[in-house]
Amino acid sequence: MSLFNKLLGNASEIDTNTLTAKYQQLLVGNEVVELGFKLVRDTFIFTDKRLILIDIQGLTGSKREYLSIPYKSISRFSIETAGTFDLDAELKIWISSEQQASISKQFNKKIDIYKVQQFLASKVF
Repeated sequence: MSLFNKLLGNASEIDTNTLTAKYQQLLVGNEVVELGFKLVRDTFIFTDKRLILIDIQGLTGSKREYLSIPYKSISRFSIETAGTFDLDAELKIWISSEQQASISKQFNKKIDIYKVQQFLASKVF
């Protein structure tokens, strides 16, 4: 991930084997990591069962919040593609019946936002 993308907060894709090894203690039974992305300090992981958001907090990064969202709780989502002058694409996810998007993540142009959308659609619908 380039420094420019890090500063903008854009996500880049992470190898699923790396995520599985690093976050094995979060996975249950035979849960499989299928897709994952890293921001400057935060990570979000799509497994075959749920979405796991890892929020690194504080200056030292020693405090972490792990948010687990079952796919059945996602009521809708949207993608916004990157344009000519727009440096990033965006994914928004609504949980249950909330009026505002609960989750909003920026992706750099290297990430195929359509792949992310297809993955979510296969899990949510």
